[in-house]
Amino acid sequence: MTVAALDVSTFAFTEAAPAKVNLYLHVTGRRADGYHLLDSLVVFAGAGDVLHYQPGPTPLQLEITGRFGRALDSSAAGADNLVLKAARALQELCGTQAHVQGGRLVLEKKLPVASGIGGGSADAAAALRLLDRAWNVQASRADLLKVAETLGADVPVCLLSQTTRMEGIGENLTPAPHLPECGMVLVNCGQAVSTPEVFRRREGDFLPRATMPDGWSSLADVVTFLKQQSNSLEEPACVVCPPVGHVLADIAGQDGCVLARMSGSGATCFGIFATPQAARQAADRLEDAHPAWWVWGGGLV
Repeated sequence: MTVAALDVSTFAFTEAAPAKVNLYLHVTGRRADGYHLLDSLVVFAGAGDVLHYQPGPTPLQLEITGRFGRALDSSAAGADNLVLKAARALQELCGTQAHVQGGRLVLEKKLPVASGIGGGSADAAAALRLLDRAWNVQASRADLLKVAETLGADVPVCLLSQTTRMEGIGENLTPAPHLPECGMVLVNCGQAVSTPEVFRRREGDFLPRATMPDGWSSLADVVTFLKQQSNSLEEPACVVCPPVGHVLADIAGQDGCVLARMSGSGATCFGIFATPQAARQAADRLEDAHPAWWVWGGGLV
């Protein structure tokens, strides 16, 4: 079921689902089962979906609203939605504990769908955090991460929602140096990109694991490091979705942009700026020039 409006004051619990941004993404190998191995520095932007929950006696139900929720058909809120899968997985972790409840979940879908910034994975992670709190499960971080691994490659890092190095197929997470204050612009051209198709189009050798410093003294140091890395999927994504190249050029052309790159398998691209204010100003210019694009500018969480 999809709803058009939402009174958030009626909900007892709310959880943000911040957008995941891959500052670099190296495809480092491939396992025998076909899964690709990755090395990526992941940060989280102030943009994101929002999940609301009101406990109740009825079986748990999901509704979807928001700019991008309205574009989804009714099946999107069905049993296969990652939010409900996360809820069921947490219920299984709880067993028969009485504090597990039903009720109403409402997802405000503010991020574009299939866009390389974690959307569905961030929503599932938000559901785990929210329901762990609402049901008073008090699951350990290790147990929640194990549940997250069963839901998708990006769900564990989205569960943490903090600057993290992500390796393997997404399950190997280690702390990464915190970035100095900066701003970020996110831009999506409005065309969904198939992750399997982008991986199929990838050519060339696997890239090595990056050598990451223990810390950065300035944003310039961060940018110097990032320019030595890349996104292995950016070139094939530009083949699958040519507008990605136009978006990257427009972001790079903005005053104050020190790096422009694609996140994940696309199509969302990002630009790094010295301050959140500079990023918001650039986002305003991009939105004025391209009203059909989804554009956001601000800081990191």
